[in-house]
Amino acid sequence: MNGMIRNMTKQRYGLSLWLLLIALSAVAQTDSLLLQADRMLAWKAYGRAIDTYTQLLTNGVALSPAQKLQAQTQLAQAYRQIGDGAKAERLYRQLLDSGVNTDNRQVLYYAQTLASNGKFQEAQQQYERYLQLKDKAPTRKALPVVGIGADERRGSIAYQIEYLALDTPGEEFSPAFFQNGLVYVSGTKGGTTVKGKGGGAGFLDLVYAPDRNNLRATTIISSNGVETSVPKERVTRERMLGSDAYTRPTANDSRTVPGFDGGITIASGLGYGGKPVNEVRRFDNTINSRYQEGPATFSADGSRIIFTRNVESVRGGQTDSTAVARLKLYTATQRNGAWVDVQEMPFNSDRYSVGHPSLSYDGQRLYFVSDMPGGSGGTDLYVARYVNGRWGQPENLGETINSVGNELFPFVDPAGNLYFASDGIKGLGGLDIFFATFTNGVPNKGIEHLDAPINSPQDDFGLITDATRSGGYFSSNRRDGNDDILRFVRQSSLYECRDLTVRIYDINTNASLDSASVVIRSRKEGRADQTMRSDSNGVIRLCLERDSDFMFEVGRDSYTSSTVGFSTRYLTDDQPSRLEIGLARPAPVVDTISADAVVITKPVVVRVNRIYGTILGEKDQKPIAGVRVQLRNECDKRIRESITNADGHYSFELAAGCDYTLTASKRTFGTNTSKIRRLPRKAKPRELSANLQMLSVGDVITMDNIYYAPDQFTLSDDASREIDRLVKIMQKYPSLIIEIRSHTDSRGDAGRNKILSTQRANSVANYLNSRGISRRRILARGMGESAPVNNCVDGVICTEAEHQRNRRTEFRVVEIK
Repeated sequence: MNGMIRNMTKQRYGLSLWLLLIALSAVAQTDSLLLQADRMLAWKAYGRAIDTYTQLLTNGVALSPAQKLQAQTQLAQAYRQIGDGAKAERLYRQLLDSGVNTDNRQVLYYAQTLASNGKFQEAQQQYERYLQLKDKAPTRKALPVVGIGADERRGSIAYQIEYLALDTPGEEFSPAFFQNGLVYVSGTKGGTTVKGKGGGAGFLDLVYAPDRNNLRATTIISSNGVETSVPKERVTRERMLGSDAYTRPTANDSRTVPGFDGGITIASGLGYGGKPVNEVRRFDNTINSRYQEGPATFSADGSRIIFTRNVESVRGGQTDSTAVARLKLYTATQRNGAWVDVQEMPFNSDRYSVGHPSLSYDGQRLYFVSDMPGGSGGTDLYVARYVNGRWGQPENLGETINSVGNELFPFVDPAGNLYFASDGIKGLGGLDIFFATFTNGVPNKGIEHLDAPINSPQDDFGLITDATRSGGYFSSNRRDGNDDILRFVRQSSLYECRDLTVRIYDINTNASLDSASVVIRSRKEGRADQTMRSDSNGVIRLCLERDSDFMFEVGRDSYTSSTVGFSTRYLTDDQPSRLEIGLARPAPVVDTISADAVVITKPVVVRVNRIYGTILGEKDQKPIAGVRVQLRNECDKRIRESITNADGHYSFELAAGCDYTLTASKRTFGTNTSKIRRLPRKAKPRELSANLQMLSVGDVITMDNIYYAPDQFTLSDDASREIDRLVKIMQKYPSLIIEIRSHTDSRGDAGRNKILSTQRANSVANYLNSRGISRRRILARGMGESAPVNNCVDGVICTEAEHQRNRRTEFRVVEIK
């Protein structure tokens, strides 16, 4: 019968272990799949990422709320990247309508997806929602920086630059996004290169490249400056110059030029000989006239254009030699595929120029350039606001943006950030591109000069990009003096550090855990560890040094510590990351007394089931009197108790078929609790013997096998196993507070030994903390050579074994509540 009971116990244990392993395996598999999907998305393997996220969300995989939110968000991003707007819209709608994700970037992506799907009214609503959330969101500068100084937050940014096949021996500059293509200004060299006010032989028109994603690169310049030529593609059909709209200007075309003082090189004629006919084409004959047109800007839905046109001022009723060219802004709307209702903007003037427009994403602000009176220098940047169906008076952007030189070619991105060119602010030379952020339409103090290779010693201007500057286009005359359109792709983060939100939560309840200690360790040399505590929402916010690896060691009282890695390597986007770290409470350590424990066989017949034993001190193994011993029947919840005498003895009868809880308690001692497994009903009566040990305040117990090499404080594997025994004691007595005492032998300097022993005590305390024991329950004390266990003191010759006995670690019970 005993063998049968043992087999049944082993089977139950084996089944429980098997189920536990299956559960742990499922959790590990889920984490692994999620990590794989995130990596595929980062590597732009969108199809594989979509398959993996879909598998996680639809195949019955157990996901935590945080994991499910992450998978849904990333899946929507993947669909957005491959251009499946319908699926991306559906996922973003589910995420945002459910209220579980109010991240302003997701709202922005949702708005962009709606716009690409032709739902412009909804897109506008979501974009307004994004602006509201963005204004409420904490700024990046509010976060503590880990791994670098706060003044080093923005570092150098790596870009890849591409020359495009649309570039000709003439001039191409100032691109604008329109539908899936680019609209830009184009012309060819004439007899005069214009850098100032006055005449010349330039002629400009707007040109349209309908598919910007398939524009072929002719030369690629990597972020390290290596230049690579791209082989030409074979073109099966070409048109010669003169066979299409790209013909030489006629005598009716204007020969006047823009009136801005510097900034671009302008010439006459067009030349696209040898280029595929479908790569570029004349934009529109209604917009392109006998005057010069460009640059231009479009509303977010592409239904409205605002463009620059130069006209000739008239003096005395007729054109004379003193007439000068003025730039003016015009607007038109698209109706049935045609541009109609071309009208002047209300702030045009014959006395000064107005041009280079850029319309904000919401269509409520128009940025432009003018040399109107009252500016800071040659040309300044202005903004006009659309209120109650009318454009208001232009406002100068002020000295934060404008200089004594020329500010030109503004562009406002979907997030409201402003890019512009200037020759009056210190840069690399010529026109350089600068960046400014805005709050409620007002420029913030300080502007950013874009890194090389976007800026160069030549003219660089007319940059357009997305809200995160992940890629875009700009103009430059760096190669041969002619203005070309270059494409750029950002290959690193915009910032020297990456925003990260870490949430600490209870694995079982998903409740946020406040006051959790988080130690952030950088894997780079010379980076000091930083310790932070989670706030009332279980959150810490920080900014991690880019291109680095980190370890997060998280601990909280009454929880098992957790260590999680995080890397900022290969992260080119600038979206803040979120890391969820779960902590689990350790299972209560309760001794179990089973029917297979020690069975006492006596010559006399045992008539009833019984358990008996002695209550002993943990330190001296002597009986303890006055201990209250209680036995609780888990079938009927009845409790019996007895008080031990000087012999520390206790005894209780047991009913078959019921579990019991045995508890021993006494003031200044730690309560000892054990479980008694039920005895079989049809088995013969038996006696169980179980001696219980109790800790007392003041007990000092030496931990075996915790020795150290001379002058070392690193724990060995054997020592770690021994300290695990202390971990179980600390878990068994949740209110126990101990003092770790570490000792050295008498060799060496006494002061140095004191320091070394303190380091050894801290090593043990750190190990206990890593296993979930709060540091508030541990005092670490270095005893040095002050308390040897033998006569091996200074001046006494001892063996190595005798010295090693003194290199020991003990723990003393300080308090038991």
